[in-house]
Amino acid sequence: MQKVMIVGGGVGGTTVLKLLSESEVFSIVCMADTNESAEGMLAAKERRIPTVTDWSMGLERGLDIIFDTTGDPSVYKKIKRDMGEQTILIPGSVALIMTKLFEEKNRLISKLENTSAKMDLILNTTSEGMVVIDHEGFIIMFNDSAERASDTKREDVIGRHIKDFIPSTGLLRVMQTNQKEVNQEITLSNGMELITTRIPLVNADKEIIGAFSVFRNKTEAVQLAEQITDLKEIQTMLQAIIQSSEEAISVVDDQGRGLLINPAYTRITGLTKNQVIGKPASIDIYEGESMHMKVLQTKKPVRGVNMRVGPKHKEVIVNVAPIIVDGCLKGSVGVIHDVSEIQALTHELNRARQIIRTLQAKYSFDDIIGASEEMKLPIEQAKLSARTPATVLLRGESGTGKELFAHAIHNASDRKFNKFVRVNCAAISESLLESELFGYDEGAFTGASRGGKVGFFEEANQGSIFLDEIGELPANIQAKLLRVLQEKEIIRVGGTKPIPINVRVIAATNINLEQAIANGSFREDLYFRLNRMPIFIAPLRKRKEDLRELAEHLINKINQEYGRSIEGITAAAIHKMQTYNWPGNVRELENILGRAIIFMKLNETVIDIHHIPDFIEEIPLKQEKLLMKPSGYVSGKPLSEIIDQYEAEIIQQAFHTQKGNKTLTAKALGISVRNLYYKMEKLKL
Repeated sequence: MQKVMIVGGGVGGTTVLKLLSESEVFSIVCMADTNESAEGMLAAKERRIPTVTDWSMGLERGLDIIFDTTGDPSVYKKIKRDMGEQTILIPGSVALIMTKLFEEKNRLISKLENTSAKMDLILNTTSEGMVVIDHEGFIIMFNDSAERASDTKREDVIGRHIKDFIPSTGLLRVMQTNQKEVNQEITLSNGMELITTRIPLVNADKEIIGAFSVFRNKTEAVQLAEQITDLKEIQTMLQAIIQSSEEAISVVDDQGRGLLINPAYTRITGLTKNQVIGKPASIDIYEGESMHMKVLQTKKPVRGVNMRVGPKHKEVIVNVAPIIVDGCLKGSVGVIHDVSEIQALTHELNRARQIIRTLQAKYSFDDIIGASEEMKLPIEQAKLSARTPATVLLRGESGTGKELFAHAIHNASDRKFNKFVRVNCAAISESLLESELFGYDEGAFTGASRGGKVGFFEEANQGSIFLDEIGELPANIQAKLLRVLQEKEIIRVGGTKPIPINVRVIAATNINLEQAIANGSFREDLYFRLNRMPIFIAPLRKRKEDLRELAEHLINKINQEYGRSIEGITAAAIHKMQTYNWPGNVRELENILGRAIIFMKLNETVIDIHHIPDFIEEIPLKQEKLLMKPSGYVSGKPLSEIIDQYEAEIIQQAFHTQKGNKTLTAKALGISVRNLYYKMEKLKL
């Protein structure tokens, strides 16, 4: 070992000290400097190297080499003069060169260590296991993922031959063939199965210097493949949904560049994928601000923004929302609505609402209850008539459900989406009936509205009109109605111009029209026009087997109206009701059930026999004689007033007997419903 003395404790001497201290060839026996606090002197003391303040004191130690790092020529001459013949003196210039070489060495070592650390970091953070062998087959690299995948420590395999670790390895074969092998299955000595890819290592001279393998645990690889498959399926599904959507959709990235559009977007804006994908988000804007860019700046969604887009200058409404994944903004998605389509839909909605508001037919054949033979025939006849435009005449007693049949016929016909107008011919005064049915022109009579008025027939054009109590029409109205049925046109009151109409007439009456024809109160030719499709609806007394089904249906209806929860009716109550003839028919049945439910206690849930009134007192008026003795002459009253008073008493008694039913009252008294209304108004009843 060469004995060395260093003269000079400055930067140069310190560098030489550090350089030689790392060598096993040189032994530093002395460090000399006149300044004991010099950097080199302190470094020597830390290494327990002897120090002297006079270099001549170190010449006695049998030195082999002296480094003069002082840079003083006089010192160099003195050392050379006094040193031994076998000693080598290295001047400061050489020491400086050594210093620079040492610094360069340290820099390179540091760079190499830094690069190596980065490489180790990269290799150890990757999820793939990696193993590298040299040209002889010995393992020289084994990363953290390889440790986890193989359940083996790095220190247990580094330096070992690859055959000892993986007996079935193909890395040696890869070096021999210089061919890459992809996704191969291997089994470790501990029985663990892996999926590996092997690649030969070749230097710049195309010489094989080793090989490396990238591998993953087989179970993890299978799970990953399944996840990738699921993700691809989800991606395919999402793309299919977006592409098939009728909503125009556009997606941009976080920089505002187009990523995706669907066919609906192209249809509305007129822009193709080539014009949008990869282009700025503002590419489709003709008028207005890009909502994509606004959302990317604010990270807040926008709704209902009006603008014009594309070469067609299409007016649209835009909704845009940010796409945020794990708290990071990834882009934005926009949905475009064509204003013209919205306006068309709004128009259709308003039209539908208008139709719903004007449609008056609320019932269908499902609302007609009855399984008896007496009801099956009229129901089948009504369904048959609904499929034709023929005029229908519904005949039956009051309360049998004639209006219900009229609703059902309209709703089952091809006119169901048009208007259904109901007219009670007996409830409108004779003076107004003509103008109400056929309308009037401006100036037709005193008080006529400016511009005239549309009548019921015009209002029901393309739809159906239900003329209830048709037998109560006066003769002049019967003539005009006959013209409507024959000519399919009307003439307004005060007008001269015929107005064509297409109306389906459904008439109803509870009087004997044949008797009315014989009496001269009803036109025979109108009868034959109306009687084209007659439907007779049986009274309730002739179909009492329907009582239970009718009662249960009416109970559900009354429950909804009164807010009750009655569950049904007993067999005893039904039996009691079957002993009654029901002159008021289904309407009377509904009244009886409604009255029973009103007076039931809140804890009662079933209608029983004691809830049904005693029908023995309810004698139909047509079976009793109206016995009434006149009160006689009253002094001071004229005869007309006495007669009016007597007539009022008779009408009131008839009303009481018929439970307020005007139609039955008029029928019992032998007068028309219109005449009854007139007398009630006159007598102030």
